[in-house]
Amino acid sequence: MADGHDQRPLIAAGNLLGVGMGGFLDGILFHQVLQLHGMLTARRPKDSLVNMQINMFWDGMFHVFTWVVTALGIYLLWRAAQRRDVVWSGRTLVGGMSLGWGMFNLVEGVIDHHVLHVHHVYERAGESIWDYAFLGSGVGLMLLGWALIRAAHGAAPLLPGGFGRTARPGR
Repeated sequence: MADGHDQRPLIAAGNLLGVGMGGFLDGILFHQVLQLHGMLTARRPKDSLVNMQINMFWDGMFHVFTWVVTALGIYLLWRAAQRRDVVWSGRTLVGGMSLGWGMFNLVEGVIDHHVLHVHHVYERAGESIWDYAFLGSGVGLMLLGWALIRAAHGAAPLLPGGFGRTARPGR
């Protein structure tokens, strides 16, 4: 960066942590706790032991993916900590995580809910407002992440009234 400070490594780590943690939240809350859907419930409804086993296997593979992405995010965060030029900012990291979580919701929602139709947010309803709300949450999280990253580095306000501006850059 021109001023000798680089926020990109922190944003990259935050993106991966956001994808991983957003995936964990999806898998743990929607798949396991609330049992609204499994990874393949639109194609393999949980109406037999075999289908339940197939869904459980693919839910497990999904959790392997989220674990690997989270581990990579931790690795990038550790690497960023070794660099003197990286600007350390909670807002930047949380902004990167929000951006990553939003990207996860948007990409996973489009691919799994609308293109492949392997599951829906609320499986009993099929394709419904819940699938679109999931996509909307992705867009909202991405906008929040973008605003936090801008605010952390003293960017001009995003909205009237100063939203998106900080008194001191780097916070």
